Amino acid sequence: MPTPSTRPARKAVIPVAGMGTRFLPATKAVPKELLPVVDRPALQYIVEEAARAGLGEVLMVTGRNKAAIEDFFDRHPELEAALEKKGDASRLEAVHASTDVAQVHFVRQGEARGLGHAVLQAAAFVGDEPFAVLLGDDLIDARDHLLEQMLQVQAEHGGSVVALLDVGRENIDKYGAVAVEDAGGDVVAITGLVEKPPVDEAPSSLAIIGRYVLAPEVFGVLRETPPGRGGEIQLTDALATLVERGEPVHGVVFSGRRYDTGDRLDYLKAVVQLAAERDDLGPDFRAWLTGFVADLPGAGASQA
Repeated sequence: MPTPSTRPARKAVIPVAGMGTRFLPATKAVPKELLPVVDRPALQYIVEEAARAGLGEVLMVTGRNKAAIEDFFDRHPELEAALEKKGDASRLEAVHASTDVAQVHFVRQGEARGLGHAVLQAAAFVGDEPFAVLLGDDLIDARDHLLEQMLQVQAEHGGSVVALLDVGRENIDKYGAVAVEDAGGDVVAITGLVEKPPVDEAPSSLAIIGRYVLAPEVFGVLRETPPGRGGEIQLTDALATLVERGEPVHGVVFSGRRYDTGDRLDYLKAVVQLAAERDDLGPDFRAWLTGFVADLPGAGASQA
């Protein structure tokens, strides 16, 4: 019977090689991961989340036209000197925060062959330890400690852990779906996985969202995993193989605050939600937003 790993996860992997076609033309020159969510790029939120969970080493799996990501997490001596000369301490602190949040490394994914292939590029960086994978389209609110809980579950049970969200059966065909042994609590044992199943064939309405804590055994499986849905090497297929081999795979059912930045409409919602809750911007923004919404055509129709 598999036993829990005695090695704690210390490293995080963030795939950032996607082309961001849903945000064209903006992403023609700017990586989608650097699009601002209020005043920080989405990617900075992800790295901060990993660091809060104790994962101080981060590997970004990049692709072509992603050099700006490396620049963002590098030092900018001229900018820092200019801010220091102006006495702009708050902005200088913000610039330092983006650089000092974690030790960030980079590796290139030579060709886009799917999430599983991107994760496989991290094998040398990870070694034989469990590790986290964080997808940049999902922002998890800093007040909700999903990744910390997943790391704890992995430490207790071993194997791999995925984050799950009940998206409703009508939406499950857009996600990887799971079959579970017992859905009575927020930690469940996974008995099967399938990538984007037809609605009438989905094993449940529980979808895999963009957080994973993976056992290093996944690398060996990924090397043997043939292209699946979309002609890509799917991480979901590799996890399904681990389940079939009797390796433990658990899910943490998330019910907290999640912001989807991978879709244009949901991206706008995320910006509004996060800005409205900021201590510095929130009061003025909420006041303006209330008036703006009240003045929209048809805003009072439902109350007529």
